[in-house]
Amino acid sequence: MTSILLTALVFSPVLGILVLSFMKRDQESSLKLVGFLATLPAVLLSGIVFAQYLAGEELERFSEKVRWITFGQYHEMQPGVFTVDYELALDGFSLVMVLLTSILAALAAAASVSIKKDWKGYFMLLLLLETGMLGVFLAQNLVLFFIFFEITLIPMFFLVGKWGFAAREKAAYQFLLYNGFGSAILLIVIILLLSKTGTTNFPLLTQLMTMPDAQLIGPMSEDFRLGLLIALLVAFGVKLPIFPLHTWMLRVHVQAPPPIVMLHSGILLKIGAYGLIKFGLGLFPAEFSKLGTIVIVLGLVNLLYGAFLALIQNELRMVLAYSSISHMGIVLIGLGALNEAGIQGAIFQVVSHGLISALLFFLVGVLLERTGTTELGKLSGLAKSMPLAAGFLMAGAMASLGLPGMSGFISELTAFMGVFDQHPELGAIGAIGIILTAAYLLRAVLSITFGAEKNEKLYDLKWHEVVPVSILLLLIVLIGVFPNGLSVPLQLTIETIMKGIGG
Repeated sequence: MTSILLTALVFSPVLGILVLSFMKRDQESSLKLVGFLATLPAVLLSGIVFAQYLAGEELERFSEKVRWITFGQYHEMQPGVFTVDYELALDGFSLVMVLLTSILAALAAAASVSIKKDWKGYFMLLLLLETGMLGVFLAQNLVLFFIFFEITLIPMFFLVGKWGFAAREKAAYQFLLYNGFGSAILLIVIILLLSKTGTTNFPLLTQLMTMPDAQLIGPMSEDFRLGLLIALLVAFGVKLPIFPLHTWMLRVHVQAPPPIVMLHSGILLKIGAYGLIKFGLGLFPAEFSKLGTIVIVLGLVNLLYGAFLALIQNELRMVLAYSSISHMGIVLIGLGALNEAGIQGAIFQVVSHGLISALLFFLVGVLLERTGTTELGKLSGLAKSMPLAAGFLMAGAMASLGLPGMSGFISELTAFMGVFDQHPELGAIGAIGIILTAAYLLRAVLSITFGAEKNEKLYDLKWHEVVPVSILLLLIVLIGVFPNGLSVPLQLTIETIMKGIGG
């Protein structure tokens, strides 16, 4: 019998939307409680799948497939040449991302106690956003992936535009414009692949695109394949983002409410990396190998540009925004190395940065609630009045700059091992970015935590704030001291990619 666990996982937040729709708009406490509780089934279900996988269960057992769309019956011996099914499935990489998504969504909902207005609409959109994110990582064909990808854009636009800060509407429209551009390119690629292969199913598409003697509906030249890969690089490069397609992300990081930035920085940016790994490397391994050095150079630009700009910012949210650009450069560097260490480092960086950025932006939300600002010049001496918050902030910064024993160290180490193995001169240039990372993070955090106390009568983290940041820090340390817990589920994904590129 076909399992429906993945469908239940993807659409579990919808149950919370239905409950919220029947509640009154002025029931603040009840709406916030229901909004948070509605994120827990996804945590439970993804945890069950992960536990069963660790116990030896095959991920294929959870796959789902239902006939959905059939058209183009061009030959009686080949009915339904073009088919798109409703199909969900997992591999090691998507399992890790689903678990990360469900955890961060629950913690973002917990952080949303600071939201001051229209709680009903806010949590309904937050839960819809979670559904889209879960669907992206569980979709087993390109059309379904695209639908869930588009679902994430709608709630994100309204969450930024209505609940953000002063320039929220401009940030929301810029978000929609850039991501809509990336979506349009992605849709064109999907249509072209469907027209040439007759399918959008990931495993079948991978087989058709990587086997030299595969029978395609239409011919695909080497230049055509390379063009499709470049189009994917642009489409997902907007999401990652890759310089110079990054300006929209800076506005969202500063103008969106911090709980939403937790999800934006922690998950939505990672969809760009997921797409490059799943589709770029997965479908076009030979073509990606030709662009390996170019991808590394793009990563170096991201790494150094983001680090230099972060070093001169006087607003903590801008520091973290440029830091995200810089850290996504490490993902590109690892992928461009085209070896096992580099690819593993890139995937580790995706997960690690998701946790670290969520931790830091949770604390940004705390600072905004207590002081009303995150300008470095207006914050100092927080270690005296808010020692717990200052301690967690320092721990997050240490993780981000790659302190041994934390997840940031293992991800950066393996990514740079990969690039030094292939291009040591480019790796040496990238090492400058690591030094700058330590400089801008220590500059920002030390100016906030030490010095003369500028904000009096501030209260430290409460229990409902300590729990989320403790969970995030625990996961960061756990990956840092026990990286095999993450590398084991990712191993098959990495081996598949290496076979595709001839490794």
